Amino acid sequence: MERVNILRRIAVLSCCSMLAISAALPAEEADVNLGQMAPDFSLPDQTGKKHSLADYRGRWIVLYFYPKDDTPGCTKEACDFRDNFAAIKKLGAEILGVSVDDSQSHAQFSKKYNLPFPLLADADGNVAKQYGALWSLVLVRFAKRQTFIVDPQGKIAKIYRDVKPQTHSGEVIEFLKALKK
Repeated sequence: MERVNILRRIAVLSCCSMLAISAALPAEEADVNLGQMAPDFSLPDQTGKKHSLADYRGRWIVLYFYPKDDTPGCTKEACDFRDNFAAIKKLGAEILGVSVDDSQSHAQFSKKYNLPFPLLADADGNVAKQYGALWSLVLVRFAKRQTFIVDPQGKIAKIYRDVKPQTHSGEVIEFLKALKK
């Protein structure tokens, strides 16, 4: 059992090291800008249920991309969104998390931290690439930590390219509040 824990720690540290190295690399580029229609998608969540952007037409969407389930920064960001879930819902927005992890990984991560929103499995990285949020590091791919606020008509209203996991949901709440004024 201790050997498994040691191997798990090594894997997490290796992942964090790769993320730190890849932070200096550019994301695979896509031309996604404010005011344009957000690229549509159809991805399974942690329960296997398919979600498409079109399913959320008429509602504000917080579409946040993150690198890896159950890693320190990603856990902090997900738990911050969890802790502010009610406030974001009250402002009329839905939260969707996206990474290149599979649905099974998302299910474990969601259950472990009691996440009340869908985590979408972009296993091939195509959606992250469409949004310009895909890192490639040799044979490993990660979603870059970025968030897109999509308006009820499906247009991109806000893009966060430099996200700090500890404070990001607060930034999103302030943006959504400003829309109400």
